[in-house]
Amino acid sequence: MVSLSTAEKKRLRQIGHHLNPLVQLGGNGLTEAVLAEIDARLEDHELIKVRVGGEDRAARTEVITEIASATQSQIAQSIGKLVLLYRPSKRPDPKLSNLLRALT
Repeated sequence: MVSLSTAEKKRLRQIGHHLNPLVQLGGNGLTEAVLAEIDARLEDHELIKVRVGGEDRAARTEVITEIASATQSQIAQSIGKLVLLYRPSKRPDPKLSNLLRALT
């Protein structure tokens, strides 16, 4: 997967600023069910926020990297416990895609 340019990341952060987290990792951590949910939300919305719990910053960073790798998505931004993930959809739905809705 090609990494995002600085300009692309900036545009994704602008769009993602107003989004609410669609997926939250709880006490069970990163499970197959959570990964499947993130994958499904990325396919629907292309750009999503995920809240990663835990107080250990290094562990959070590791989980975020693992999520991006497992879902083949790009990290557009990571601040504290929130991460903004991007993956282009194979067939974007204009009603669900955060990118297509931002253009209108």
